[in-house]
Amino acid sequence: METLTVTEEVLQLVTFTLENEEYGVDILKVQEINRMTEITRVPNSAAYVEGVINLRGKVIPVINLRKRFGLTEVHTDESSRVIIMDIRGVTMGLVVDSVSEVLRIPSGIVEPTPPMASDINTEFIKGVAKLEDRLIILLDIDKLIGKTESTGMNESTTAVDVKKTVDG
Repeated sequence: METLTVTEEVLQLVTFTLENEEYGVDILKVQEINRMTEITRVPNSAAYVEGVINLRGKVIPVINLRKRFGLTEVHTDESSRVIIMDIRGVTMGLVVDSVSEVLRIPSGIVEPTPPMASDINTEFIKGVAKLEDRLIILLDIDKLIGKTESTGMNESTTAVDVKKTVDG
């Protein structure tokens, strides 16, 4: 009987761009990737919350990652996408400049986040993957949205659902 050797863990990522930087998120958190759609603004929501979308009858909050990271705002275009993800048990959309690819990388090429490696707050960053020709910033998507924020988003989408029910 053959003995199995311990193999290095392989990370599966969905990679996307924001302001010429490439980011990666765990593929298991991603439910789907959609083209930009009409986003309904929700009053009194956080500045980085674009609003909500109707996804097959379900109201989903949408976050603009450029705003969340304090990057320059740009108009969405043909390559802009909304990544539908499960963040702390809440389905949310993230607006990104473009989605690059699905990538499988060995966990050994991921280095800890160097101090001041990016304009974004490093608490969201798991590490940086070093590929031959590029670096990919790995995001900890659960830390991107605080627990209180995700609860608030649940309440805001519930309020929209209730309003729809009441209004017909």
